[in-house]
Amino acid sequence: MKRNYYIFSSGKLIRRQNTLYFEPGESKEPEESDEEIQEDEIQVEDEDIENSEETEEPKQIPRRPIPVEDIESIYCFSELRFNTKFLNFIAQKQITLHLFNYYGYYSGSFYPREPFVSGKLLVEQVNAYNDNEKRIAIARKFVEGAADNIIKNLQYHNAREKDMSVFLEIIKELYDKINSTTEVHELMGIEGNIRSTYYKAWNLIINDEIAFEKREKHPPTNPVNALISFGNSLVYTTVLSEIYKTQLNPLISFLHEPGERRFSLSLDVAEIFKPLLSDRIIFSLLNKKQIQEKHFTKGMNLCHLNDEGRKIYLKEYDEKLKTTIKHRSLKKSVSYRHLIRLECYKIIKHILGEKEYKPFKIWW
Repeated sequence: MKRNYYIFSSGKLIRRQNTLYFEPGESKEPEESDEEIQEDEIQVEDEDIENSEETEEPKQIPRRPIPVEDIESIYCFSELRFNTKFLNFIAQKQITLHLFNYYGYYSGSFYPREPFVSGKLLVEQVNAYNDNEKRIAIARKFVEGAADNIIKNLQYHNAREKDMSVFLEIIKELYDKINSTTEVHELMGIEGNIRSTYYKAWNLIINDEIAFEKREKHPPTNPVNALISFGNSLVYTTVLSEIYKTQLNPLISFLHEPGERRFSLSLDVAEIFKPLLSDRIIFSLLNKKQIQEKHFTKGMNLCHLNDEGRKIYLKEYDEKLKTTIKHRSLKKSVSYRHLIRLECYKIIKHILGEKEYKPFKIWW
């Protein structure tokens, strides 16, 4: 199974022949040649590149190349240098490159040319967006799936002696209004109210006193908001990587308005999976005290995870993506990551008129 690679140290990414290398440290513009090199000529350290299966503490190891055939996506959390040869090579290998700034906030992605394209699906996807009845029908499903999974999270903690009844009652009232909406902006309002109510319950779900009053994004001002922003950006990029493996166009969305500089369909699908992936990881990390105050850097009206905190979160996130469940329809075990791909296939079938889309809902 392919894995994600996370780079936390400054350096450069280069291609030599058919191999990728990371050279840590301050460097000039990457120089590349077609000359053969020995594998022991370049070394990297565990603290510079982390993959989803590394669980030991960072230690000195001989430098080595990055195994291209093993890469799902590359996540960059530091200053890196690379050139067009490098980008052309990862595009050829269908590897997505996700970039994060100094504070760990998502900046953007290098998204290779789609390997799977369908003119027919593109036309139908655009038609579904332009037809308000078709668009609102799909958008409702995204909010329905997200709301249902939020309710499952609240019910889980309610069964563990944390009274969620007030929040469940409000959210279920909002849930009942989803199918009567006729405009996307009205649906977005319901979705926003559901999440606002849900976030108020976090003060009870999380054992320590967190004083989490409201969601703040630009920028996060406290540890919980910082965790939500970081986790949601990971879910967004994971969804984007899975959409890339299908014939869907990530720019044409139904709940969120398509806009410049973002893959808005990823935002739509991510709504469904944030309660399962991001939220549950946050609850676990905080209640088990794996993430603590020391894992955050705070400034004036600003809070973000430091490198140590990001590594802890990413380790849990990768483990979550690899978690498997017995799929009720397929009758076989599938990973959480593959559930996202299956969601994309269901959307395709709906757009093509083959089968009505039913969003993923947690059933356990």
